[in-house]
Amino acid sequence: MILRRATDALRNQEWFTVSIELLIVVLGVFLGLQVNDWNESRIENRQSEEYTSRLVADLRIEAWNYDVMIGYLDEVRSNADRALAVLEGSVEASNKQLLVYAYRATQFSDSVRRRATFDELTSTGKIGLIRDPFLRDLAASVYTRAFIDRVSEEGAFAPYRIAFRKLLPVALQEALVQDCGDRFVAVGDYSAIQNQLDYACEPKVSPEQVDRAANLLRNDSEILPLLRLQAVNLRTHVTLFTFSNQDVLQGLHAIAGEAR
Repeated sequence: MILRRATDALRNQEWFTVSIELLIVVLGVFLGLQVNDWNESRIENRQSEEYTSRLVADLRIEAWNYDVMIGYLDEVRSNADRALAVLEGSVEASNKQLLVYAYRATQFSDSVRRRATFDELTSTGKIGLIRDPFLRDLAASVYTRAFIDRVSEEGAFAPYRIAFRKLLPVALQEALVQDCGDRFVAVGDYSAIQNQLDYACEPKVSPEQVDRAANLLRNDSEILPLLRLQAVNLRTHVTLFTFSNQDVLQGLHAIAGEAR
């Protein structure tokens, strides 16, 4: 309709009418583009808010996981030190205490990771939707440093852990797992981080089983040097979390805030 009126006006040399009609067309196109831009901006802002909220939630779980791993590794290290002191003869302890220390020195923890949001953002090229540079940089540091998974893997295949599991009777190991193993910690529960492993326990094994197992530990030529290696490696793992990656730890604690 507008085009036909403009054509008629142009044919009749009605320049004012032509100008008005063209102005209406230009304004219509401009407003259409502007509305489209507003819609795209609104959608992008909503996506940014949603992804940011999801990423913050994921990083709060990562913050909890860092604290869990630090606490757990430190408890395993403490038990390795106690078992080492007993086997080296610098500290006296009952055979049952030695077994508990030596068993707990073998333990490791699988880390709880929450990286789905970061992986989605990077795989789709939408990481720019995270507009807070602190949050974006922290996420990149958390999810691109592979030491957490490496610590868990090294713990699972530690030479001392393998030697201990080869040496002692299966029934005895099952009793230690049942009565002196890891306590369940719900994801996000900061109150349960302490004493995940370090708590009073009484394995249900006979005195004869205890004495035989303790003698195996004391007389095996591999156990003591492997336990020393375990104690040193555990110190390295704790240092990785608390010192080498303290920038990440501090950033995660800032994200966790009052949840800790």
